[in-house]
Amino acid sequence: MRQSDAWPACVGVGFVRACAVAVISMLIPAVWVAAVALGIWWGAGNPWSWVAPLVLVCAGTLTLSRPVCRIVRLLVARWTATEVPAGYRQAGPVTQMSTGYWWNGFSYERTRRDALMDQKWRLWWTDPAVWRDLRFILIAPFTAGAVAALPLAGVGAAALGLGQSEPVARLVGVLGLVVAVAAAPYAWRPVEPVAVRFLRPSSVMALADRVDELTAQHADTTVAQAAEFRRIERNLHDGAQARLVMLGLSLATAEKLMETDPEQARALLRDARSGAAASLAELRELVRGISPPVLNERGLVDAVRALALDIPLDVTVSADVRLRLDPPIESALYFGVAELLTNTAKHARAARARVSFVRDDTGVVIEVEDDGQGGADGRPGGGLDGLRRRLAVFDGTLEIASPPGGPTCVRMAVPCESS
Repeated sequence: MRQSDAWPACVGVGFVRACAVAVISMLIPAVWVAAVALGIWWGAGNPWSWVAPLVLVCAGTLTLSRPVCRIVRLLVARWTATEVPAGYRQAGPVTQMSTGYWWNGFSYERTRRDALMDQKWRLWWTDPAVWRDLRFILIAPFTAGAVAALPLAGVGAAALGLGQSEPVARLVGVLGLVVAVAAAPYAWRPVEPVAVRFLRPSSVMALADRVDELTAQHADTTVAQAAEFRRIERNLHDGAQARLVMLGLSLATAEKLMETDPEQARALLRDARSGAAASLAELRELVRGISPPVLNERGLVDAVRALALDIPLDVTVSADVRLRLDPPIESALYFGVAELLTNTAKHARAARARVSFVRDDTGVVIEVEDDGQGGADGRPGGGLDGLRRRLAVFDGTLEIASPPGGPTCVRMAVPCESS
């Protein structure tokens, strides 16, 4: 784009963004002005002339503060690529105790509805993010909002001044137009530092949230490890261990029959050999479920290629580089891909799937796509939610795009260094 074309486009985009910032920043002050105007209209003799405006101001401020701040975070992220984390506290589970009362993390209530309502209000009043939102909406109109209103004020002055015949009014209109054009590309920009300064959690809050997150991840990991240990113990007890016991009994019986009934002894030995082979196969399958040998020997990409051969789908695996990651990360990603492909084969009604590995500046990105019916979601407590929690142990993320009718694309990203 030529410089002569870039400047008008910059002015137009800046003016639209400045209007958006001004409107959003002034939304709650507009509620305040409307409340005061309502009180004046009712008159001093009306007993509601001061009660109703106060209620309207409080209700409007508390109701609109979070939506306004969410919109500001969204606009800042879209316009400047600066992420301003919200840091809202999440509600914990509400459980019923043996006494019949419900525990919500703060108090015991008689019904689940009362427990949820009490939890909601306690979280609201004790959440630092709520008070950061209220602080921001009080400061934004006089900082980012006032600056963003300059192009609007300039356009208004130009419209009023240029419509008059007096030279002074026309001069004011020209100056307003100049101010609007000159300020438009820059008037919206103060919203980023203001949002970062007043909406971003403090370092102490961020550290506390990180501690809570790591504590939850540690609990999830402990539960997953306990379940895995139970699975291994159950498989050993019901499978290989039972076969080995039978193998020992067969060998003891064959030893006793060796002199009296050699044919029966040889038959028992043949059965024992078959049992030993079956036990070895089960042990290999169990080891493959814990840590596949191909994963340890040849790496993540080749292990996924070997896995794709066992999936009843047309699976394509592509990788731009050869990846060698830390064993825990490789294992988590491998079993994550295995779970996604298994879900695709069982539930998606897909004919083809594609697994792609990409190495970027921050880590490894794996995308699993299929041409199935879509509709996959990461609802709490589901399989994809469990996969998301397992990846979070490594600061990884899971993104799901699965509209009804398909296709489905699941993106796993883990920050790490490859060798």
